[in-house]
Amino acid sequence: MGAVLSGRIDRTHAPTRAKRDSMNSTTRSTTPGGPRANLGGVKGLGELERSIMDILWAQSAPVTAREVGRLIAGRDLAPTTVMTVLDRLTRKGFLVRTRDGRAWRYQSTESRDTYVAELMLKALGMTGDRDAALTRFAQAVSGSEAEILRKALTELEEE
Repeated sequence: MGAVLSGRIDRTHAPTRAKRDSMNSTTRSTTPGGPRANLGGVKGLGELERSIMDILWAQSAPVTAREVGRLIAGRDLAPTTVMTVLDRLTRKGFLVRTRDGRAWRYQSTESRDTYVAELMLKALGMTGDRDAALTRFAQAVSGSEAEILRKALTELEEE
């Protein structure tokens, strides 16, 4: 809270109780108009995490935090911020890292397609009527997307 000076606590830089309470009660929204959807077992990504994952999904080889920092467009991020987000994504299971000298190299554990499919399955699981949700989804996709679904289902039946 504050520094101890001669047995006393220096509170000159400590936030007031009201300030602490307001800092603790803030909520962040990752989507306009509301909080992030509850994805249960599927881990959601914040805006910066998603930007960094987009970079990693586009790479064919593991990259360092410095390389990620260079590749992130339109942002002036401190190297420590990039390293913190990469560490968080590693702990969430989105990335694996390997030592390369003094640096870590990061690589995604799954493809973007796998992640999106997991989100879609989780959303499907949140409905009370899976048949109705699947039917509505099939009605909403374009003709070419419907053809892709038909082909995938046919391949599954042939296995």
